[in-house]
Amino acid sequence: MQIQGETSINKLILLFVFDKMESALSERTLVDMCATSNDWINYMDCVMMISQLLEDGFICTVETNDDTLYTITPDGRSCLANFYINIPKSVREEIAVFVKNNSAKYRNRQECKSDYYQNKDGTYTVFLRILAPAQPMLELKFVVPDRKTAQNIYKKWELKAADVYAVIYENLVD
Repeated sequence: MQIQGETSINKLILLFVFDKMESALSERTLVDMCATSNDWINYMDCVMMISQLLEDGFICTVETNDDTLYTITPDGRSCLANFYINIPKSVREEIAVFVKNNSAKYRNRQECKSDYYQNKDGTYTVFLRILAPAQPMLELKFVVPDRKTAQNIYKKWELKAADVYAVIYENLVD
C-alpha cells in the first residue's frame, strides 16, 4: 500500500484507534471518537474511510444481535505496523491519551443497552442488556410502576451495568 495524501493518513488514524481501543467498535462510536469528540477526521471522511477499510480487508465486521461492529484484521495490523509513523506524532499522542481516558465509557456505551416501553396495564417494562460480540452476557427485564422510574433505570444502566453484573455473578456463581 502506497501512503500518500490525507486519505491514507485518515485510514491509518482509524486503524490506530482500533489498535488502541483493543475491541470491536460500532460506526457510531468511531464517528463520535474521531469526528465529534475530536477533530482527527471529519464526519463524511470518517464514514467513507470505514467503508474503504472494510473493502480493502483492513477491518472486518462482527455481527451482534443489535449492531454491526468493526474490528481490525491481521492485514490492518500489518499495514498499521508498517505505516503508523506517517500519522503525525501529535495525533498519535492525542489518540493514545483520549483512548486511555475514555475507552471504558465507549465500551460501556456499546455493550450496555437499555430500553423501556409501556405495558397495557400502565406499568413500564425496562429491558437491560450487556452485550458481548457473540451473544448477550446478561439480559434483565424489570416491570416498574411508572415512566419516571423506567427513565431513571434507563439512564443509570450504562454507568451501573458492570456493578450489577458483578453482584449477580458473585451471588449466583460460587
